[in-house]
Amino acid sequence: MNMLDIKFIRENPDLVNAAARKKHLLFNVEELIKLDDLRREKIREVEAMRAEANAVAEAVPKITNEVDRQHAIEGMRSFKVKLVEKEKEQSIVEEKYKALMFEVPNIPDPSVPEGASDAENQEVRVWGTRPEFEFEPKDHVAILKDLDLVDFERGTKVAGFRGYVLKREAVLLSMALWQFAMQYLQQKKYAPLIVPSLAREENFMGTGYFPQAREETYAADEDLYLVGTGEVSTMGMFRDEIFSELDFPKKYAAFSPCFRREIGAHGKDTKGLYRVHEFMKVEQIVLCKADHTESVRLHEEIRENAESMLQALGLHYRVVLNAGGDLGLGQVKKYDIETWIPSQARFGETHSASYFHDFQTRRLNIRYRDSEGVIRFAHSLNNTAVATPRLLISILEQNQRSDGSINIPEPLRVYIGVDEIRR
Repeated sequence: MNMLDIKFIRENPDLVNAAARKKHLLFNVEELIKLDDLRREKIREVEAMRAEANAVAEAVPKITNEVDRQHAIEGMRSFKVKLVEKEKEQSIVEEKYKALMFEVPNIPDPSVPEGASDAENQEVRVWGTRPEFEFEPKDHVAILKDLDLVDFERGTKVAGFRGYVLKREAVLLSMALWQFAMQYLQQKKYAPLIVPSLAREENFMGTGYFPQAREETYAADEDLYLVGTGEVSTMGMFRDEIFSELDFPKKYAAFSPCFRREIGAHGKDTKGLYRVHEFMKVEQIVLCKADHTESVRLHEEIRENAESMLQALGLHYRVVLNAGGDLGLGQVKKYDIETWIPSQARFGETHSASYFHDFQTRRLNIRYRDSEGVIRFAHSLNNTAVATPRLLISILEQNQRSDGSINIPEPLRVYIGVDEIRR
């Protein structure tokens, strides 16, 4: 259950160390290799002792002299005690080895720019025209309150800090966005799913969210956690399965409530709907054959899907290529799509599109049989289709009018039944 095969790691230590440096992660491949050497030594010792124990066990019944047989039995008991101790030693080394393997970073694509954080992300393109207003535009909090679309005070009574209750057309607008995204992706042959928001720990480990993001995740039970994205549940669905290459690519649009503790965001975006603990997402998830060219093609496809939806909604946005320090442990390459927030005169991240090669599928043991009958690990990708309530911010602010009303983007009107929001 690992990211890269240990054989690859041992043969390419400089590449793994370079990946850690580019992602600004603390990882020492030499420490892992030493631990693997010790692990192999313990395995050999235990296997040799087990073989010896089996040989003695087979020989004892053949001993005819009672005294010699009892002596051999006593010796075998003593030997088994030593074997148990040696097996404990092996188990301790194995656990340390597995824990370190879970920290091995995936190798980023050469096109990933250098940089320690999102401040070094590179702008790829900007779409649309920045909205200009002949009046002083309001922020989304004022818009929501003036139109009676939100109740933050009662939301806080229910859910504490960052709690909120959406009301009236804000609810309909959210549901319209989910339906719009689902219908768009279904037409693109993405199968709709509603996946669990509760997932077992092994699915977080398998997708690469644990151990790094454990503190950002709500624990619901001893082995159950609340997901921050439907990607965790959707990938977990296929754990330990083998597909045919003819099944690929497998494309899904997964809807789920999502939860994040936002521990690292104290003091950031505390006002409004940008950074909340509970939200809804439609996520694109793709499994494909183990081919870099195919992963790159599908990565561009899922990014284009998200862009096409934003363009249909008439929202001004930009695409950035994420720097190495802004990549997760398993990501090979990532685009962020950031949508314009007029009141803050900045773009805010609303979508992330990533591909992983076989980082996740090795951990989750998701494989396929290729055209020659060889079993291989699949490749995986994911991207946001729509996340609410965050996208409501740009929709409301970019579509506000001088009289306080909001123009509803044309593709959403069919789901809401009106073309504007008024008090």
